[in-house]
Amino acid sequence: VQLVESGGGKVQPGGSLRLSCTASGFNFKETAFGWFRQAPGKDREKIGCIVPRDDRTFYIDSMKDRFTISNDKSQSTVYLNMDRLRSEDTAVYHCAAGLPSGVCSAPFFGDNVMNYWGKGTLVTVSS
Repeated sequence: VQLVESGGGKVQPGGSLRLSCTASGFNFKETAFGWFRQAPGKDREKIGCIVPRDDRTFYIDSMKDRFTISNDKSQSTVYLNMDRLRSEDTAVYHCAAGLPSGVCSAPFFGDNVMNYWGKGTLVTVSS
């Protein structure tokens, strides 16, 4: 099984970016895919998750205004769309996969229930 993130880079404050996570070796529709981030010197932070079977999503409250998670089943890819980016969004963004898919819900979602992790992609928000 493998998760590969892409799409990171440098973006100006106020800009948008879309990250991709391509999964292989998974029963894609039946797996919960989550997005997390870790800023320099800080603990890992959870963003939200999706279950492709029914496109059900769950977001951490502080993330839902500017972050959107979606998927393309034909490409086995999960996306994280980020809008109105701020300097404090600078971090390495990780995709993770968890089973059963019910972990994509409150109160379960978190890094402790994710079984597989990608290596991450760096997002830098700076002018």
